[in-house]
Amino acid sequence: MGISLDKNDAGVSIALAGTIDISCAAELKKLLLDALNSGADVRISVGDATGLDVTAVQLLWAAERQARQSGVGFCISEPVPDAVSAELAEAGFLSLSALLHAEESTGCQVVSNS
Repeated sequence: MGISLDKNDAGVSIALAGTIDISCAAELKKLLLDALNSGADVRISVGDATGLDVTAVQLLWAAERQARQSGVGFCISEPVPDAVSAELAEAGFLSLSALLHAEESTGCQVVSNS
């Protein structure tokens, strides 16, 4: 399990690895807020994630909404594990699930206010 943040000229990247659940929700929330408050585009990598519980999914959903309202780019990149995509759909987060499926063909679906 792990969450890491990397800031560079292209924006902010947050990488999720292993199972992301309530035990790391506070860390994920802090990093998402830091990323959004930077004003830079935010890229979430879930390629190494083995699972997301509903807490993690809710945080990603809220971050995507905040990014859209703030005009900040937000995307989920890398190939998305089938288990993660299924968990999003089962939890009822169809907008994030659609974002993941769009990413598979484009490399990164950026969500913005445009």
